[in-house]
Amino acid sequence: MIRNHKYMRAVLAILAAGMLVAGGYGLYHAGISRGMGMTSSAAAPTTDKKILYWHDPMVPGQKFDKPGKSPFMDMQLVPVYADSGGDEGTVGISPRMQQNLGIRTAAVTRGAVSTLVETVGSVAYNDRDVAVVQSRSAGFVERLYVRAALDPVRKGQPLAELYVPEWIAAQEEYLSVRRMSGTGTGTSTGTEMAGLVDAASQRMRLVGMNAAQIALVAKTGKTQARMTITAPIDGVITELGAREGMTVMAGAPLFRINGLSTVWVNAEVPENLVALVRPGSAIEARSPALPDSIFKGRVAALLPEVNATTRTLKARIELANPAGKLLPGMFATLRLSPATSPEGLFVPSEAVIQTGTRSVVMVAQAEGKFMPVDVEIGREANGQSEVRKGLDLGQKVVVSGQFLIDSEASLKSTETRMGTMPTPTGAGTGASATTGQPNDQPAVATHRGQGIVESIDKEEITLSHGPIPSLKWGAMTMGFKVPDVGLPPEVKVGDTTTFELRDTGDGTYQITTIFPAAGERK
Repeated sequence: MIRNHKYMRAVLAILAAGMLVAGGYGLYHAGISRGMGMTSSAAAPTTDKKILYWHDPMVPGQKFDKPGKSPFMDMQLVPVYADSGGDEGTVGISPRMQQNLGIRTAAVTRGAVSTLVETVGSVAYNDRDVAVVQSRSAGFVERLYVRAALDPVRKGQPLAELYVPEWIAAQEEYLSVRRMSGTGTGTSTGTEMAGLVDAASQRMRLVGMNAAQIALVAKTGKTQARMTITAPIDGVITELGAREGMTVMAGAPLFRINGLSTVWVNAEVPENLVALVRPGSAIEARSPALPDSIFKGRVAALLPEVNATTRTLKARIELANPAGKLLPGMFATLRLSPATSPEGLFVPSEAVIQTGTRSVVMVAQAEGKFMPVDVEIGREANGQSEVRKGLDLGQKVVVSGQFLIDSEASLKSTETRMGTMPTPTGAGTGASATTGQPNDQPAVATHRGQGIVESIDKEEITLSHGPIPSLKWGAMTMGFKVPDVGLPPEVKVGDTTTFELRDTGDGTYQITTIFPAAGERK
């Protein structure tokens, strides 16, 4: 009897332990399901919200019109409600998550923008302010007052003294005719002598004498064999072609003088800003060599040639240069303010996401929701971009954290997420032994994990894997397609393996690489 009581107590203890184990597993499974956001039954929870569709959170792109078990893994489908934004192209983010993501917004404003064009250039001589000094007659350079290039000169300053033999004969003839005209009598004789004097004066002009030199001969009554050449303008000697003792021919260039009262700045204007620059536009210039000076000028011309390397157009800027402070070769920064453009809607330029074919902004809505909106962008200036289509005055746009919102939209199956790229299609020939993927298809992102092999079929391998951070998956047991080239022979049921998988594009995942972890075997 005692033995029977002991036997019964043992049986009851075993049954109680079994019930505890079963209950614990059930609680564990329920806890895992809640942690993954899954329901434990096919029916949706009781709620007043409208259900739009069901989906598998691990494969959010696939929608189902009724509840049930997921065809992709061992779990129930999860409902998506009308206020979740699934069909409205919106994504909801809690205020706490917005703070963690660093999301900032700004309002769409109306205003006018004055595009400021800033560019750089180098100072050069004004080619329209040039004087060339030549020898009008053949002669000899007896004295040179300016001996080096780039020497500054003033208007009327002596440059050189030439001995000109041809002048002597022309002056002697002129003086002889004047003496003869002084002794002539009678009206007809006086008229004839006056004509001879004019002819002698004309000959002196022909040999290169100017009016001042002819007047000096007439005043003194003496020949002037030497000619003093003077500077016609203020400036610097940029070319010096004379040396003392040399013989010069008529028409030989002796000096080239460049004025400095105005200078040119050859500026490089970006091709996309050329429409804002017009001849005659006012310019302000500054030079690092003269930080306290501001120089005023205007656009003299836009040269009709675009630099193929820098994609810039050369603008010729003419600047006033009082006191000759700006010197050729100096670096200058130029600023041009075109006329104010018409009013429009503007957003911060950082709010605009360029996807290659579209311009997108994330619009903030009520209750922490955000929606991507296609916009048409116009002018850009001072950190502001004009929005021609897509937004209204006063709307809030995200200026920081747009890509993180896009990531959140991906997790919530937002159909209109920014920058969505189609899954590569097309059959290839041959497969890579490493990835099991056709060789002629674009590379597909792979994800890495570790798990225990539960079962192996001809086309599927079931793994109890740990978390996969790149897919935001938690630990679970699920089946995967085997690689196109098959499983390695060393992979057996019960092995702890390291594997890589990829999205096949139809909502399922395929193992691309799998091998046993070092020394691990059940």
